[in-house]
Amino acid sequence: MPIPMPFTLHVSDDDIADLHARLALTRFPDQAPDSPWAYGTDLEYLRNLVTYWQDSFDWRAQEARLNAFPQFKVPLHGIDLHYLHVPGRGPDPKPLLLLHGWPGSVFEFMDIIPRLTDPARFGGDAKDAVTVIAPSLPGYGLSFQANQKRFNIAEMADCFADLMTQVLGHRTFAAQGGDWGAFACSALGVRHPDKLAGIHLNMLALNPSSPIPANPTVEEQHYGDQMKFWAKEESGYIQIQGTRPQTLAYGLTDSPAGLAAWIAEKFYRWTDHAGDFETAVHRDHLLANISLYWFTGAIGSSFWPYYDRLHGPWPIPEGSTVDVPTGHAAFPRENRRPPRSIAEKVYTGIRQWTEMPKGGHFAAMEQPALLATDILNFFRPLRHLF
Repeated sequence: MPIPMPFTLHVSDDDIADLHARLALTRFPDQAPDSPWAYGTDLEYLRNLVTYWQDSFDWRAQEARLNAFPQFKVPLHGIDLHYLHVPGRGPDPKPLLLLHGWPGSVFEFMDIIPRLTDPARFGGDAKDAVTVIAPSLPGYGLSFQANQKRFNIAEMADCFADLMTQVLGHRTFAAQGGDWGAFACSALGVRHPDKLAGIHLNMLALNPSSPIPANPTVEEQHYGDQMKFWAKEESGYIQIQGTRPQTLAYGLTDSPAGLAAWIAEKFYRWTDHAGDFETAVHRDHLLANISLYWFTGAIGSSFWPYYDRLHGPWPIPEGSTVDVPTGHAAFPRENRRPPRSIAEKVYTGIRQWTEMPKGGHFAAMEQPALLATDILNFFRPLRHLF
């Protein structure tokens, strides 16, 4: 049985100095003279962000923020898998696997973890407490080393199942995720349903190319139109990351400003805001996430699920359904918002569907209180299944 080893993150002073030197030498392109953000990351915004990253951002403070949580690495499925393991504070904490996506990291979870592990501290019930196990996805951040094997979503799901059962000894567990984390949770529901008390998702792993029903409802037609817009205007990153990931990795591994532009544009497009996306995600939290990609050199490896998506089967096999108890938090600025009538064709076990009042794709960062409450509410009647 693999033995977990305690882990503490410490980036060397030399690596921090190298980052600052590269930022100081940034060459910026020009920008077409009309609407900011119309063609990608706004030039003025990126100039300001790079200056802040170089002169004012405190990496050590963010590093300490992460290190405040117990962390481990364990040799599993051919890699050293990194994860946070934060015990719940209550009479009977249940295990919750918490999964991030792209371009995220475990830094997404800094504000939501205490709300899940110690709900009484935030006015909730200690009986709802969970123990959070939050891995860095294989190939992401602290679960990456150069030249290691790449994982598709099914392989990630199998790795997480073994982490929870074989390494940590849980007979059953709950899982929650967004983005690729939602895909991995859904794959767990297909591949390991006997190990799950249930899954909670803030994004649904539905194939956007699946046709909408004949004679669609207004909601179904709106979803179909949304998917057509997505394919035309928002899917360029999927095509390049999914077809030429190595070529893209050179630029983003060599240029911190390029990396920041690539990731910040997704936060601008995918968060719930009225023009300034840093009202949804604090600048320091954005840069902590970007910095982790930079210091670990993991951006190229993080593209692999996209390559597998475009060159392999859909992560939820055609004709398969996710039958385990499922909860869904539908945030208004999520990238894809299928109606329940479409979602239930794949997710047959939906028991809770919450229309959220605000929030977007990075829900754990944008609205940690709303998401934590919905997660705990969903799992409360399922605790006897653990």
